[in-house]
Amino acid sequence: MTGKALRLGTRRSKLAMAQSGQVADAVSQVTGRPVELVPITTYGDTSREHLAQIGGTGVFVAALREALVRGEVDFAVHSLKDLPTAPHDELVLAAVPVREDPRDVLIARDALKLTDLPSGARIGTGSARRMAQLNAYAAAHGRDVTTVPIRGNVDTRIGYVTSGELDAVVLAAAGLNRVGRSDEVTDFLSVDTVLPAPGQGALAVECSVRDTELIAALAELDDPFTRAAVTAERSLLAALEAGCTAPVGALADLLTDGPNVKEMRLRGVVGTTDGTTLVQLSTTGPVPGTHEAAMALGRELATEMLAQGAAGLMGERAQ
Repeated sequence: MTGKALRLGTRRSKLAMAQSGQVADAVSQVTGRPVELVPITTYGDTSREHLAQIGGTGVFVAALREALVRGEVDFAVHSLKDLPTAPHDELVLAAVPVREDPRDVLIARDALKLTDLPSGARIGTGSARRMAQLNAYAAAHGRDVTTVPIRGNVDTRIGYVTSGELDAVVLAAAGLNRVGRSDEVTDFLSVDTVLPAPGQGALAVECSVRDTELIAALAELDDPFTRAAVTAERSLLAALEAGCTAPVGALADLLTDGPNVKEMRLRGVVGTTDGTTLVQLSTTGPVPGTHEAAMALGRELATEMLAQGAAGLMGERAQ
């Protein structure tokens, strides 16, 4: 596969450009073709409203997908957690590369850890999922924290701490790793404390269903374990009928015995934003060998969570 440059559609943010650049290098190696980045502005990038108000689901990917469908770009890279769970008729998820660290992290003043934050500490996050779990953690440990809704890129969010406006902010470890700022992390939050968003840390590489040659090339970047894990997580999200901005956390990880992968464990959480009520469950089964098996794992856990009252905790359900 040689010839003219492949056009990769990406959001314009520093983080999006960094992660797309990494994929571009890998695709160039696989195809032997140069890859040029085509920056595209999405509604989620320009709106200053909170994600819950602008609909959340798909606001960062719609413009990229439209460019793909129109043939303005050959493929696109998204943060997988931004991708709607419903399949797109004209596009295919051609690759899910090896996942970055899925955890959330704290960047706090004076290098504080979560357990060190003083009473009344103000913690910034744009995520209802993080708010629900941080508030639940604080209540369970007799702590008093205030979660403050924020928007903006990595620089803007960290700026709230350096300016003294907030005591700490919570961000995704993967994003900070990709832009080379992980040295600013003051605490890695255990997934036992804060479960990440479904698909967090993973990238989605999409292209047209008709471009069979490119689909075959991009498949070289796919990591089957990452794909199985995020498929299970996103199946849980879909079965809960929840959008990207709902307070839902999920993480599928592999249970190993030395070099042998034994099983996959899927954990899920849904909570009210104030943290007063959480439904948190897990299930363990054989590592899914097919897309259908991974989907079934997510649906199974969602069914148990709904039976325990998860539906009533999500506020506005996805339409």
